Amino acid sequence: MRSIGINPITWSNDDLQSVGGDISLATCLTEAAAAGYAGIELGHKFPRDASVLKPLLDDHGLALVSGWYSGQLLERDARSEIESMQGHSSLLTDMGCDVLIFAEVTGCIHSAQDVRLSRRPSISASDWKQFGKRMSEVGKACTIQGVKLCYHHHMGTVVQSAADIDALMQETSEDVFLLLDTGHAYFAGADPVALAKQYADRVGHLHCKDVREAVMHRCLNRDSSFLDAVLEGVFTVPGDGCIDYPGVFSALNAVGYDGWVVVEAEQDPSVATPARYAQLGYKNLTLFAQQDAA
Repeated sequence: MRSIGINPITWSNDDLQSVGGDISLATCLTEAAAAGYAGIELGHKFPRDASVLKPLLDDHGLALVSGWYSGQLLERDARSEIESMQGHSSLLTDMGCDVLIFAEVTGCIHSAQDVRLSRRPSISASDWKQFGKRMSEVGKACTIQGVKLCYHHHMGTVVQSAADIDALMQETSEDVFLLLDTGHAYFAGADPVALAKQYADRVGHLHCKDVREAVMHRCLNRDSSFLDAVLEGVFTVPGDGCIDYPGVFSALNAVGYDGWVVVEAEQDPSVATPARYAQLGYKNLTLFAQQDAA
């Protein structure tokens, strides 16, 4: 069975740090381990020194899965980006991770609560080739360092829609893998199952969040900000929304996907009790991930 991990955003929100600000890292790690998870991704409350972080996670029986890196390749060249990310990539390799999560954040609006989703940035047709070339160079540097660069498409950023993902995959080399985020795909109007089928051989990491469809449509109709949509409950854990997870796993199982499967369903912990939803997500993902695995 694949290893199932979780992101600490169930307990504390990295983009709106007042949400879950009162929940300690110790509580997060204890509840994640109690729910059955094998690993956890980085969050803003985590120490960034492997000599401190490793024994902390070891005490809870958790591995470090990976961690998000905010890239700016639309504004700087690949060499500058590679230099900028050295501290982050070194922490991941020191912790035994084999995945680095990368997202381009130039002009992003997902962390601005007062900016509507319709104002999200985009990459012009003339800039895609240069962006893809730079991404490929950074991806190759990661490969040399021993980690997969897995690109996280994300609401409110330059790579959000199915068309954006297609352009990214077409303009980058095989050193750039796709982090398939089911919830962000669905919210952006893409079909997670279709993406899993189309890019199965380049999916290097999987984030599993489900979508409450009625909330999503309400937020899109209002042109809410991303963070307001999160606070309204647009996301939930796998199996608690409308996404076809058996279809996603069937597509990935067909190519022998053996990477991490990660619950990353940001909710307001004052409304959605973290321990309860962590347990529900683990239970459901365990069932989904085993389907057709043989």
